[in-house]
Amino acid sequence: MPNSERVSPVQRLLQQERHGVLCTSSKKLDGWPFGSLTPYALSSAGEPLFLLSGLAEHTHNLLADARCSLFVQDSMALANPQAGARATLVGLAERVAEDQLIEARTAYTTRFPESAALLQMGDFGLFQLKIERVRYIGGFGEMYWLSGDELSV
Repeated sequence: MPNSERVSPVQRLLQQERHGVLCTSSKKLDGWPFGSLTPYALSSAGEPLFLLSGLAEHTHNLLADARCSLFVQDSMALANPQAGARATLVGLAERVAEDQLIEARTAYTTRFPESAALLQMGDFGLFQLKIERVRYIGGFGEMYWLSGDELSV
């Protein structure tokens, strides 16, 4: 299968969905996996952007260990989720760099206009997932890995 045929379904899934399960290594529970529902927007490079509170457990976890994954599934397939598309993005979450903040804020507030007030609070900050690998499952028999470089726009 040509690369564009493998990348396009993943990009479509990430664009159509608005949240996923962010999995971090628990600081409090000695590295045990910790999952939390997390809204995301996409940067111009196609990387997930998260607006995280400094009080949140997943933020504490990411600051201690930036390795994480984001699981996103096709919300139209909730009645039979294993028949629908899903992707697990694996990488490092880091604060959005100062020189990229305006673009990231715009992307996030465009997708979640109600978040503009949270961005004004000192407790919330934007993080981005630097994707290393993606595991995509498009349904029965359609599954493959992509590198983060293959997925970036």
